[in-house]
Amino acid sequence: MRRPSMSFVKPKSILSTILLVCCMAIRLCLCSSSVVSSLNALHVQGNFSFDGNEFAANDFGNQFHFLPSAVLHPKKVSDIAATIKHVWQMGPASGLTVAARGHGHSLQGQAQAPQGIVINMESLSGQEMQVHRGKFPYVDVPAGELWINILHECLKYGLAPKSWTDYLHLTVGGTLSNAGISGQAFRHGPQISNVHQLEVVTGKGEVVVCSEEKNADLFHAVLGGLGQFGIITRARISLEPAPKMVKWIRVLYSDFSTFARDQEHLISAENTFDYIEGLVIVNKTGLINNWRASFNPEDPEQASQFVSDGRTLFCLELTKNFNPDEATKIDKEMKSLLSQLSYIPSTLFVTEVSYVEFLDRVHAAELKLRSKGLWDLPHPWLNLLVPRSKIHSFAEGVFGNILTDTNNGPVLVYPVNKSKWDNRTSFVTPDEDIFYLVAFLPHAVPSNTENNGLQHLLSINKRILNFCEAAHLGVKQYLPYHTTQEEWRAHYGPRWEVFVQRKSAYDPLAILAPGQRIFQKAISIL
Repeated sequence: MRRPSMSFVKPKSILSTILLVCCMAIRLCLCSSSVVSSLNALHVQGNFSFDGNEFAANDFGNQFHFLPSAVLHPKKVSDIAATIKHVWQMGPASGLTVAARGHGHSLQGQAQAPQGIVINMESLSGQEMQVHRGKFPYVDVPAGELWINILHECLKYGLAPKSWTDYLHLTVGGTLSNAGISGQAFRHGPQISNVHQLEVVTGKGEVVVCSEEKNADLFHAVLGGLGQFGIITRARISLEPAPKMVKWIRVLYSDFSTFARDQEHLISAENTFDYIEGLVIVNKTGLINNWRASFNPEDPEQASQFVSDGRTLFCLELTKNFNPDEATKIDKEMKSLLSQLSYIPSTLFVTEVSYVEFLDRVHAAELKLRSKGLWDLPHPWLNLLVPRSKIHSFAEGVFGNILTDTNNGPVLVYPVNKSKWDNRTSFVTPDEDIFYLVAFLPHAVPSNTENNGLQHLLSINKRILNFCEAAHLGVKQYLPYHTTQEEWRAHYGPRWEVFVQRKSAYDPLAILAPGQRIFQKAISIL
């Protein structure tokens, strides 16, 4: 198979550097009236914007800002196909690249296209969602639709998607291009394991419908494919009956081994909770009092005497779904499950909320942070997948050592079952039956150059990555950020060659998703 007409990110010599600078100069030259006129000549039902596109150079990470030459606001999938086909037909002489942008929740410029074309996928979100009932219910949705809107539409039929992310104000195409992980993943797998069919526009501008039965290689390539092989424009999502209510539980541990053992027991049990996540809490002041605002302590007197200051604690967060007529039965099940765990007894907190309120819990926190001006800050997040056999070494080296407090953002730690992940997709995991998601989710305060400043938080991330490498822990990054061919090759390991072959097949000019920094479009300078 012919290799893609592209180069990798890291130049290896002075000559390569000079050529790269020349290519960048040519790329900048292309951002002129000729680009504007060529795009304006395209027959699209939506429109291109060439000014006022600063939003497309921003994202949730708030660390990288690259302006595109144009933003496409499509009304139809054919607008996306026509635009990509136009760039494809321009060939390697053009430096134009194309990136799909959903709700702008990328962390390191992954959905940006420097001097290229950004496709505003939310322009497609107004298309109809179609819910299909029956023995195996599903919903057909445009890829620019937010998961929160899909939830509300499906609930009209008493149904809901099986697998979620913690934050629902993300687009379908965005999460399916990564994985989509939350506390339901131990049972249902990530969101990419709950898709029946996709519509995709490839790097050649071809619109392809794909599934496990039809165009299967493209289907699996695009799922978790970081936007490298095509832009997802529509998806068919698996559904299940939706509960109305949720029992929401939090308990604390002081010992990581006990905490991890209980988590692994729960994700392996046949009768268990519906959602299982964990958090690391380091030197958190007034933790129990904060919980009292939303949760009820099982033993108020004992809970009031619990001190979290100066300690490294581990919170197990659990839910049990139910309908109102099942409340008594669910209480018994919940107590039976909790009796199998070894948490600190005085730290059992329980509340009862609607299913929607639980799933949309992070949005409630978002509104509070926005009101304080603390949402649109840099978010130097680091998400890692750690093999089960190495999680204790990781915890010992990081929690309370490299990481000395969690006051500027949560740290998640919870296990998932590899058997629920499809290894035919582009997503790579540690090669063990159980692995942990460890997510460091801080925000940086721009005026603070010490513990809450961006550079300090980035240095902590670097120390954690260096520790993992030195200790040979075999971790993989989730929402990966790498900048060299060697790093990407190491990330994909033995699956790197398949990744490159798929790139050659579906985006041979490396037009798509330049912000991932995996491949760089090769430009002819003749």
